[in-house]
Amino acid sequence: MIRFNKPYLFGQELENVKRAVIEGRLAGNGDFTKACHSYFQDRYGFEKVLLTTSCTDALEMCALLLDIKEGDEVIMPSYTFVSTANAFALRGAKIVFADSNSEHPNISIESIKECITKRTKTIVAVHYGGAACDMDALSELCNNHKISLVEDAAQAIESLYNGKPLGSFGDCATFSFHETKNVVSGEGGLLVVNNECSAARAEIIWEKGTNRTAFFRGEIDKYGWVDLGSSFLPSELIAAYLYGQLENLEAIQEGRLIRWNRYYENLTELAFAGSFELPMLPTYATNNAHIFYIVCNSATDRIELIEFLKNKGIGAVFHYLSLHKSAFFEGKHDGRDLPNADRFSECLVRLPLHLHLKTQEIDFICQCLTDFYNK
Repeated sequence: MIRFNKPYLFGQELENVKRAVIEGRLAGNGDFTKACHSYFQDRYGFEKVLLTTSCTDALEMCALLLDIKEGDEVIMPSYTFVSTANAFALRGAKIVFADSNSEHPNISIESIKECITKRTKTIVAVHYGGAACDMDALSELCNNHKISLVEDAAQAIESLYNGKPLGSFGDCATFSFHETKNVVSGEGGLLVVNNECSAARAEIIWEKGTNRTAFFRGEIDKYGWVDLGSSFLPSELIAAYLYGQLENLEAIQEGRLIRWNRYYENLTELAFAGSFELPMLPTYATNNAHIFYIVCNSATDRIELIEFLKNKGIGAVFHYLSLHKSAFFEGKHDGRDLPNADRFSECLVRLPLHLHLKTQEIDFICQCLTDFYNK
């Protein structure tokens, strides 16, 4: 079976974990946590970063940091993972789902405009597949309406918008290091805070609502409960593993891009013939090779293709289901049609992409696609 995903181990990850164990520092915010923080701040110029146990936790921290309250409206794409919505729904927000662009799963600016009301407090932009949303348009929209902006950059490590790193545009941003991502730690995430005034509070939320971190830096003589928070801080073992991956980031990205480009070159002729659509990359965005997907011409086409590939030993999978049609939210949706989100929900297929994937396996997958569409 050609697996859809298989995490790649360089070796330094286990050495780092072993070192953390030997040194007897297993709880978080040790040397490896600090090393990861320094890496992200130095490489991308982020104002403040905090490792979290997951991207979901980082999103929940955003909701706390932005003081999301019951009745606040938060606009986000329907075509996203449930964590994007849960983080704000847990604070009592009214989730308002916007449509995707017709040519790409990222959120549609025009759809957002239709959703804004006097109660809109935040827009959440999800950079699908690591491809940037239109950040100039989003920033202008948020500034004009005095709305906060969150970047769900779970899939967007190393991605740029007009030369600037994703995660550096919003009031805050989040990244994921889940085992399906480019850089992994099993589970794990990162919160980015771009507002200097919010950095200190983010640290308190991160440490269960206490000013414990400031105490350990010697800035105060005791610490206590000063705000809402939770246990968002990951163990040092997660940070140690993650740092081993970060030390090999260039190799990871080079390997993924080689494989992504192989797919694209092999499948261009089929796409030109109208069999399916290949990924579209906006001119302002870079490609971090997080996902290689195709968009089938119909839901039936996708079902048959996934089954065909499965029978050939290929682990191809669909992706998100439109959240506005989910069992939990369907009765809460305002009834607007979101046709593009539904199309990607019904027609998008992700193909295997990881560093264990061999060139001949990619060629085999592409040949199977050719056989399916020429049958």
